[in-house]
Amino acid sequence: MPVRVLVVEDEPAFLQRFSEAVQRHAQLELVGAVATVSAACATIDAVLPDVVLTDLGLPDGSGTTVIRHALARRSDCDVLVVTMFGDDAHVTDSIAAGATGYLMKDALPDSMADSILQVRDGGSPISPGIARRVLQRFRVAATGMVASPEPLVVSPATPPVDNPLTAREADILRLVAKGLSFSEIGEVLDISPHTVVAHVKRIYRKLAVHSRGEAVYEAQAIGLL
Repeated sequence: MPVRVLVVEDEPAFLQRFSEAVQRHAQLELVGAVATVSAACATIDAVLPDVVLTDLGLPDGSGTTVIRHALARRSDCDVLVVTMFGDDAHVTDSIAAGATGYLMKDALPDSMADSILQVRDGGSPISPGIARRVLQRFRVAATGMVASPEPLVVSPATPPVDNPLTAREADILRLVAKGLSFSEIGEVLDISPHTVVAHVKRIYRKLAVHSRGEAVYEAQAIGLL
């Protein structure tokens, strides 16, 4: 029997990408593709999927609600989180809710279908940066060591005195946080992908980061998102 998969994602480009990845694989069956928490919960009740692939930032709530609902309805359901949110609060909330895997959208594996099958086969695909921090937390808990400069618990964010980003850079960062590619951002803002890349490089420099995930995390931490 094929593995029955529900995709929960509010960004149309990613919803299509993940749905097509499921539909193209002979061992998987797409039983739903929805964009909200309410639709996800209703679909889970109706079809009881084997695997739920969900984003966290949904229009009507958090993906952690989807995780808890899926496990409440079917204890052997596996939930794979695929998101742009790599901050400690989202990671720990997802794991506590029962997520089986956690992937960052800016570092997706070549085959999403393989990740879904890995989850169903008992694996836990986790983006390397997330895995390192999770392991670090357990190591600290087990040894009583003092936490490193990158603790898993986030300190309360302090609103910035001044926004270092221009209005255009802020617009681009918001679209980056939604998971859009540079080409898609260019289409939305009617500028070339090369111009988007140039803006993104300036954003990285101003925020002292080196990746999309780090930029989103830092922007959230200082109150820009």
